[in-house]
Amino acid sequence: MTFDDDPGPWQVLSREYVAREPWHTVRVDRVQLPSGTIIPKYWITEHPPWVNVVAVTGDDRVVLIRQYRHGIGRVDFEIPAGTSDPEDTSPEAAARRELLEETGYRGGTWSLLMTLSANPALQNNLTYTFLAEGVTAGTASPEVSEDIRVHLVSLAELEALIDRDGFLQALHAAPLLKFLRQRRARAGATGGR
Repeated sequence: MTFDDDPGPWQVLSREYVAREPWHTVRVDRVQLPSGTIIPKYWITEHPPWVNVVAVTGDDRVVLIRQYRHGIGRVDFEIPAGTSDPEDTSPEAAARRELLEETGYRGGTWSLLMTLSANPALQNNLTYTFLAEGVTAGTASPEVSEDIRVHLVSLAELEALIDRDGFLQALHAAPLLKFLRQRRARAGATGGR
């Protein structure tokens, strides 16, 4: 779909970086809207692309992880995820690396499942979620800051976890819901086989 009445882009009049750290880059832009209104300070956080993986084993179990998240001070279910590193050749390469590092799972058939933004008003990056079907187990090598537990769940258990608010991370819940919807549609098209 296209729309002829979409708003126009803002013009950046000036840009200043106030923090440039690997995990926290912040800039403030002075912008002018198409109406002529000037916003003297519009704050943006910059991040490299983020990647997620909905990894499914050959026997239809989904690879989930649990780890402590200091920002909210708790542990919840997540899908394997991380950020693109400079040496990654593509978002898929970053996703494959993250899945292997965090869980030890690898291989399978890969496809892009969903692209999202955590907050398009205040962040500049996108999150690419890949579906990896038929992954096989291997040896994980998490980073020193990662204390991860791997769990394999059935599709019914995954659905129950979502229904019970087992996923706090919206960028993980949305692709899982899309995955489940696609699986239901595929099962319906094949008569449940």
